Amino acid sequence: MDNLILSFNVVLPIFLCILLGYFLRRIHMVDTPSLNVMNKLCFKVFLPIYLFNNIATTNLAAAFNGKLLATAYLGVTAQFILLMILIPRLEKENPRRGVLIQAMFRSNFALFGLPLALSLCGTEKVGPTSILVGFTVPLFNILAVVSLESFRGGKPSIKKMAKGIATNPLIIASLLGIAFNLLDFTLPSAVQKSVNDLGGVATPLSLVALGGSFTVSKVKEYKKQLTIGVLGRLVFSPLIMVSAGILLGFRNELLIPLLIMSGAPTAVSSFPMAQQMDGDGELAAGLVVFTSALAILSMFLWIFVLKQIGMI
Repeated sequence: MDNLILSFNVVLPIFLCILLGYFLRRIHMVDTPSLNVMNKLCFKVFLPIYLFNNIATTNLAAAFNGKLLATAYLGVTAQFILLMILIPRLEKENPRRGVLIQAMFRSNFALFGLPLALSLCGTEKVGPTSILVGFTVPLFNILAVVSLESFRGGKPSIKKMAKGIATNPLIIASLLGIAFNLLDFTLPSAVQKSVNDLGGVATPLSLVALGGSFTVSKVKEYKKQLTIGVLGRLVFSPLIMVSAGILLGFRNELLIPLLIMSGAPTAVSSFPMAQQMDGDGELAAGLVVFTSALAILSMFLWIFVLKQIGMI
């Protein structure tokens, strides 16, 4: 019961922000142009600041585990390659293909991971999760850009994809964060406070914009895509990653980050990124909403089963 309450408390704030956005749209306080501006601000300003700050301030030296990091990178990359092969066979429309692929391999690890890991591991053993968050964010962003650029329209161009990756604000911010971290560069306190405050805007603003963009009437139209995305994100992804972790000998605080990374709901930032890169924004919004709702149940079940068999 404690684990269910924990998962509920992690996901509930996300849903309250989404509901606020939906309510504001219903009472005509926000409209399509204003929501587009909000998404653009999130994608180009607030989310990059958040990612930079998250990576730059992560203690990379503490609890570093090369085997765990390699497993996470290889697992995510293998899932991405598999999805790039399978999804085009299941979905005909390009704007939906990239969105589906992104939703299934890219989780809300940065926001969902640490609160859940703190409860499951305790403060003294949360290090591996913190490290994995810092290192996987750039990978998620790079692969997300590749998936969306690949199906942006027309014939895929390596030159165009490379330019899209090199100029993507989230990737630039992630690389800057890594550079600042490795160089042990500390921002002046006044600047750091501003970075903290501006980064804090990213998630709630993205969620409000997501709620405003979500259309209930489109759920039937996207029934197939939502089913594929939710099952891929909450069932098959953790099944693959956790099984691999167990076979490699990971237990307790080393298995938990793999579970959370692979079983967390679809990343909130996937919605503004899809909108800004010509993906199907309504499908992206639906995938975030439904995976966030159902993650309460799925994460509870994963934790319960793994505890029962003595893995965590």
